Amino acid sequence: MKYKDIEELLVVIDMVNGFVKEGLLAAPSIQRIIPRIQNLLEQNEKNKKALNVIVRDTHTKDSIEFKTFGEHCLDGTSETLLVDELKPYAKKAVDFTKNSTNFMLASGVIPFLNKCYKLKRISFVGCLSEVCVKNAAITARNYFDETNRDVLVGVYADAIDTYDAPGHNCDEVTERALADMEANGVKVYRRKW
Repeated sequence: MKYKDIEELLVVIDMVNGFVKEGLLAAPSIQRIIPRIQNLLEQNEKNKKALNVIVRDTHTKDSIEFKTFGEHCLDGTSETLLVDELKPYAKKAVDFTKNSTNFMLASGVIPFLNKCYKLKRISFVGCLSEVCVKNAAITARNYFDETNRDVLVGVYADAIDTYDAPGHNCDEVTERALADMEANGVKVYRRKW
């Protein structure tokens, strides 16, 4: 598939072992969004003008981000690997690693988006709602505004999540993140049950 023909991207943010299954920042409750992400990835694979993008937090020992969030997702460890449930979808996806909380700043992302010059929609799923998902979605919206590209930037409310801890209710934090994204021009997709 040629990137120039792509009209839709589904970007899966940080659904790696280090945020979901093991390590300092792992929150096993995030596993609850895996079935919805699988569904969205499957749908996207059926669309000949769509492409899935996998984003994996991957840090070196000297990562400055550790000063804020502690040591996590060290390059070469299992923490940087996509969770097993999503690995089958990685074969047809574009894979990016990032060393910050913002996918849009990762090496190669902007050139990749520029090659997708027919892009009409980019949607985000994954974790953490209030950090990496929010940063990516708002920055994507800003980027397309700055470059005058009419691309719909969206996020699936039922396919993003964050950790649950005292004073940090995952559902409340996610709702605040969704409100922030919406206030910044990101379309929030909510399923009607």
